[in-house]
Amino acid sequence: MKGAPRLRVTRVVKGLDIPWDVQQLPDGALLVTERDRATLSIVRGGKKTSLGYPSDQVWVSGETGLMSMAVDPDYESNHRIYTCQGFSGSGVRDVRVMAWRINGKQTRVKNPQVLLPGLPATSGRHGGCRLLIDRESGALHVGTGDAAVGTNPRDLTSLGGKTLRLDRMTGAPWPANPYIEAPNRNQRYVTTYGHRNVQGLAQRRDGSVWSVEHGSYRDDEVNLLRDGGDYGWNPVPGYNESVPMTDQSLPGPQIDAQWRSGDPTIATSGAAWVRGRQWGRFDGTLAVAALAGNRVVFMKFDKAGDLKWTRAPGPLKRFGRVRSVTSLANGDLLVTTANGGGSDAVLRVRPAG
Repeated sequence: MKGAPRLRVTRVVKGLDIPWDVQQLPDGALLVTERDRATLSIVRGGKKTSLGYPSDQVWVSGETGLMSMAVDPDYESNHRIYTCQGFSGSGVRDVRVMAWRINGKQTRVKNPQVLLPGLPATSGRHGGCRLLIDRESGALHVGTGDAAVGTNPRDLTSLGGKTLRLDRMTGAPWPANPYIEAPNRNQRYVTTYGHRNVQGLAQRRDGSVWSVEHGSYRDDEVNLLRDGGDYGWNPVPGYNESVPMTDQSLPGPQIDAQWRSGDPTIATSGAAWVRGRQWGRFDGTLAVAALAGNRVVFMKFDKAGDLKWTRAPGPLKRFGRVRSVTSLANGDLLVTTANGGGSDAVLRVRPAG
């Protein structure tokens, strides 16, 4: 494709096991979560050091464990980070959003704060869970899975199969949420519903927020989120995965995806918008990780959100399953692999020049 850059891919750190997310601190160090090990690590100069973190309090099962993470925009003054993780204790099993402070020596976390408990959990399947801090409002967006319970996505009193928005300091529902006046507290958090398993959230230059989610055996989706929108997943009775990802036969309007994988699924996951003139025609695309597809797909959308083209560069098809994509301040991308067995890595992706 004319104008597409050659890519240089290097391993930043290896020896990981299912690294679910990677984020950069203001000093350039990287934070990495490993889902099944339930560990939080800091990486400098290719060397990984585990932070003191209560791994024994994380419920790990199937697709659930220590998952997404976000770094507070005011980290330099408050040392605050956020995680989304499984929890089991005192007769409760759920997925929850937590806030922490990293100590001054960057050796451990402290001051745990439960911002939002009660994201549904069953076997660990479809645990979600992606975090994104809105760069305009400062709200914390949360993408959730439906816990493989068919009624959750359209039940506005369930936090499963939704995107949610909350105050990142207090955990309260964001005051501009579409159901903020609802009598049910859970419903006040809901931004959109009718989702299957939201694995990615990314904010475009224009401020719009987009989600990425796993399809069933078909039709992974990239969605442009609209407050109060119904995205059409309703696998009932039971958990009937033969229904469409966006079922237009449901009552009311359903919002179609901006991109679908078709049949079969490639298991799309994390995503980030690509920024910088050095990326050529990839500048302004959405880079989407695909687990089953073993690739990163760069998707070009026009200003209205309509898909123009997709490309999956060969250099990113050599690392097996990939889960997360993070955009750095200089425009480079970080990509995590998800092959398991201690064979995983964080990759740095940049235009070759």
